[in-house]
Amino acid sequence: MPEKKKRRSWFLRILAVIGLLLLTGVIYILIVSKTSPPKIADKEAINWQRAEPSPGFYTLKNNWLRKSKSGLYELYVEGAPFERGVVNGKLSKELIQLQEDYFNDQINKMIPSRFYRHFLKYVIGWFNRDLDKHVSEEDKEEIYGISLSASDRYAYIGNNYQRILNYHAAHDIGHALQNLALVGCTSFGTWGSRSADSTLIIGRNFDFYVGDHFSENKIVSFEKPSDGFRFMYVTWGGFIGVVSGMNEKGLTVTINAAKSDYPTGSATPVSLVAREILQYAENISEAKAIAAKRKMFVSESFLIGSAEDNKAVIIEKTPDSIGLYDPGKNEIICANHFQSKELVNLRSNRIQIRQSASDYRYQRMVELLVADKHNTVAKTIQILRDRGGLQNTDIGEGNEKAVNQMIAHHSIVFEPQKKLVWVSTGPWQLGEFICYDLSKVFSMHGMQKDQEINDSALTMPADSFLLSKTYQLFLKYRNLRRELGEGKEVNPDSLIAANPNYYQAYQLAGNAMFKKKDYGKAITYYRQALSKEIATRNEVNEIRNQITKSEERLKQ
Repeated sequence: MPEKKKRRSWFLRILAVIGLLLLTGVIYILIVSKTSPPKIADKEAINWQRAEPSPGFYTLKNNWLRKSKSGLYELYVEGAPFERGVVNGKLSKELIQLQEDYFNDQINKMIPSRFYRHFLKYVIGWFNRDLDKHVSEEDKEEIYGISLSASDRYAYIGNNYQRILNYHAAHDIGHALQNLALVGCTSFGTWGSRSADSTLIIGRNFDFYVGDHFSENKIVSFEKPSDGFRFMYVTWGGFIGVVSGMNEKGLTVTINAAKSDYPTGSATPVSLVAREILQYAENISEAKAIAAKRKMFVSESFLIGSAEDNKAVIIEKTPDSIGLYDPGKNEIICANHFQSKELVNLRSNRIQIRQSASDYRYQRMVELLVADKHNTVAKTIQILRDRGGLQNTDIGEGNEKAVNQMIAHHSIVFEPQKKLVWVSTGPWQLGEFICYDLSKVFSMHGMQKDQEINDSALTMPADSFLLSKTYQLFLKYRNLRRELGEGKEVNPDSLIAANPNYYQAYQLAGNAMFKKKDYGKAITYYRQALSKEIATRNEVNEIRNQITKSEERLKQ
């Protein structure tokens, strides 16, 4: 055989072997990542049908779903786990399907390549291959019940149960895929001498952004499980995990992402750990015991407020260790770095403090709390809406270093001893805060006629900032930024004029000029960006690298 044909033959054999290995790998991943739903003994709930006593108001036995005049959806479910899931799914099926549409639309925008999306599906499938082994039977049954109402449009990603289960790990996977540094949430609490009436007050911003549509249909969910305590939490269609909630005993849970090392495999999703705490813990000691027994694959801070203990602490947890931060005074602040003696000196935590926006935001919170000697619910909301930098400097609208980053899915305030909770309405945390009295809501026995359940006398007004010219300019800035992202032509000076103190406006203007090969102008904009308050060290380095590239291009 001629040498050329021999080489070609060997090359084809090598390609065949590689192809076979890849095919075997894909088949293996498909097999090991396939998740079967739990076995349910009594499936009678599947036959139940919802009623619609009036347009948009749905009932099923004692369970109900309605849309408040505030724009918030309100959901009540009760019973055994599978029943709760089925009822949740039947009552809110349109919201579940819409939320999955929004989620996948955003994924498609973030990852335009269809090939890469399919590749990522296998990566996540492999990563979450053992996810169901780390989720309680109760949660699996409830998720399975919900999944029966999910859309079949996304069967190519996985079966309905597998998808809904995996969405509960989205927060954790987002950690991993974004170099474990999500845009940060902020939470805090005051009690004793730091609160006007000495009772515990807790506030938090949940800054989890998956596109504008994702936060449009917020659900304030009230749950009466067959086991454990009754509780409320803010959520979205198809999601039973807890990111912000309070139970009937006045125990609150909110979660804040922290810096992690890269995970190697699946474990219990953070939101399901928070849910278990909310459903089964009555005080701080019980909350810590639940957190300690669950293995997680990312690092997280759980700010726990307790009416019984009349204080708040932070349970800090990594995949390998746990710490408890008790400030020893009547106030507590949580950003996105650890503070406990057990975890504060972790290398990853020191990097987070040095390179992210977390410590700056923490210091801004210190300033705001010093200014308000005796905290109230109204002052808590004012702090959660704060858009300034240290010493009240203007750092631009939407800066990650601000407490209010103008991206919040929701903002929430708790008064645990009084069983009162305030939930924000849009946009972000700038609209009215609607108050719910848990004692009143849980004393209801079903709802046959559509009616408001919030305590309107305790509604907190919308932020006057909504009427300002600055707010209108910020909306213009967001539109221009979106158009830039879509590849449209945008005047860089218009972008800057709409948000003149925000470094990102100058950075984007520089990028636009760099793309046009106008390197001189690009350098001017980049240098102006460096004169502003930049959120993270990585972004500073990005801008400096762009200046270096621009200077090199000018020399060519």
